[in-house]
Amino acid sequence: MAGLCCVCNVAATNAIHTGAMSRIFSSRSISLLGCVLAATSVVHAQAPATPAAKPRAHHNVIIFVADGLRRGSVTPTAMPTFYKVRTEGTDFENSHSVFPTFTTANASTIATGHGLGDTGDFSNTLYPGAYLSPMALPSGATGTVTPFLESDEVLADMNGLFDGNYLGEQTLLSYARAHGFNVASVGKLGPTAIQQADVLRWEQDSYALTDAIVIDDQTGSSRGVPLPLGLPEAIAAADLAPVAPSRSNGYAENSVYSNGNAGDVDTPGTKLANVTQQEWFTNVATQVLLPRFADSDKPFVILFWSRDPDGTQHNEGDNYNSYDQKQHRGPGINGETPMKALHNADNDLKRILDWLDAHPEIKATTDVLLTSDHGFATISRRELDAEGKLSESPSKTPAGEPLGKEKPMPVGELPPGFLAMDLALYTQGRLFDPSVAGQTGDSVFKEVLFRDQSPRPHPSSGSAVIGMPGNKPVHKMDASDAQLVVAANGGSDLIYVPSEDPAIVHHVLELLTTFDYVNGLFVDDRFCPTPDACPGALPLSSIDLKGSTKVPTPAIVVNFKVFYPVPDLQYAVQVSDTSLQDGQGMHGGFGRESTWNNMAAIGPDFRTHFVDKDPVGNIDIAPTLAHLLGLDIPANGKLRGRAAVEAFTATPSAPTEPRPQEAIVSAPAKNGRRTVLEHQQYKGVHYFDRGCMIDAKAKESCKPF
Repeated sequence: MAGLCCVCNVAATNAIHTGAMSRIFSSRSISLLGCVLAATSVVHAQAPATPAAKPRAHHNVIIFVADGLRRGSVTPTAMPTFYKVRTEGTDFENSHSVFPTFTTANASTIATGHGLGDTGDFSNTLYPGAYLSPMALPSGATGTVTPFLESDEVLADMNGLFDGNYLGEQTLLSYARAHGFNVASVGKLGPTAIQQADVLRWEQDSYALTDAIVIDDQTGSSRGVPLPLGLPEAIAAADLAPVAPSRSNGYAENSVYSNGNAGDVDTPGTKLANVTQQEWFTNVATQVLLPRFADSDKPFVILFWSRDPDGTQHNEGDNYNSYDQKQHRGPGINGETPMKALHNADNDLKRILDWLDAHPEIKATTDVLLTSDHGFATISRRELDAEGKLSESPSKTPAGEPLGKEKPMPVGELPPGFLAMDLALYTQGRLFDPSVAGQTGDSVFKEVLFRDQSPRPHPSSGSAVIGMPGNKPVHKMDASDAQLVVAANGGSDLIYVPSEDPAIVHHVLELLTTFDYVNGLFVDDRFCPTPDACPGALPLSSIDLKGSTKVPTPAIVVNFKVFYPVPDLQYAVQVSDTSLQDGQGMHGGFGRESTWNNMAAIGPDFRTHFVDKDPVGNIDIAPTLAHLLGLDIPANGKLRGRAAVEAFTATPSAPTEPRPQEAIVSAPAKNGRRTVLEHQQYKGVHYFDRGCMIDAKAKESCKPF
């Protein structure tokens, strides 16, 4: 019975939802609160005892992911705990995110040690080739063909579509759990569950029951992943709320102190970090999970995914919708509120390390690895370079014109969905919103009548379905009869061609080489049999996006412009396909500010006061930790990371150094524009530094300064 999930210890079933079109799921009957109340009489009996001091031969691992943390943000003042780990332990100085630099993409890589061509998690928003309808839909929506993966329900849907595990690879945490480890993933909704993605399956209208511990934004609610036997009672025994707090910090959702408040066109976003929610996560980790695991004879692996600084950098209200080029764009995401987010993440890490300090017998066998999924940049919705050049896109908002139901937009603003709008215009296809059903007309999706309309609407999320030329509708719910599906993400977008027609791909590619906000193009190899077959673009294989996945591969990945008002990666500015505003934050692009994440490690197996200059990245985390834990994780795909053995105390000391940076340059488009990819290679693994598009006479380099 779903309502008893928190006190039932049963194996996961193999029942999964399959088919090209998901249903709208009914409200789950799972209720952790009810379970906690029913189990009050046994709470104290089942609470874990204080761990006894005893020798331990096995290894433990704690992985701490600070979402959106840039390397340059780690300073003794802003993040003293992170800085201490970096200087006293191993500093992975030459570290890398995978591109596209989005959360779920890198979460899949952190989880599996495989590149995106194997995991199929190409971006936060993608096209799975099916129509998904999870519960909790926005008003007027009925589902979408471009789902946002930061959702447990959507991840369960994805598993239902792709053989029970859309990643196609085993994750480190799931494999460790299957081999006798105590395992838990705690933190931000979406990437936290991806660490044990295979457990998210539907059994009728509820999650299948497992012994996996996944604690995120929805824990304790009717939408939460059910917890295993005894854990809700342990949470109650620690005097913690049974339901995870929201990001509101206890304020109204539209308050400037609500971390989830992004504001709107002329209303500032948040002025407070994600304090309350992350405090609860940290309390669960230090007061429930670590004591529980320490009292066991089993080794453990815990992953803690801090939403900060990412969530606060996205929504910050310090420098809101204000772009003064002469003042170098003001603080952007380097202002007071994002600084609070850095302190918040640092404090969470400190509390976890303090727990280890208080339990030396556990600390003696526990390694702690820090990483971030990606870097960050400040958003531009108008300017394309540091000199203030404005985009000439036909989708930009005319002066003072209201945009749909929103408030008047600034002059020349690129609206959410600008790429899809421009493509619809130039390919002469009708534009549809993939997340809103068609109430009138001849298509299953609502048409976005942006041509010559005032006020000018745009796709609600930026993502769009574009019909075939000749005024053709889209009749199929999976959009398989569309000309294009555009998955808007932020600093880069994905374009799918459901028909797989090479003529459409090449026509769109030629158009994209003329768009002034485009800063790099990557095309599915099957449309580019030779290096000259796709002028202006490089193949997806060059960035490890071609592999063994069964998830539909985008035909084209579009990277947007990034520039630097001052010669400092911390002040990078990125054109972004987003509903957020100028001055707020976004990632996903291919500048070094987005690919240079923050990685460090400390513990008995890692060198002390060691700077590792070899290239390393999120793709290496699972292989590195599997090596330390004695786990040999099987693989389906070949896009695998390496074990960073140079950082181990057991490895003979040897110098490390950056590898020579290699540049790959595409054939020129008709206008001479070429895509450039700069990367390093080490032990068969590719590490991507940056990508860009250069003009005919430009030097073949993406280095900004």
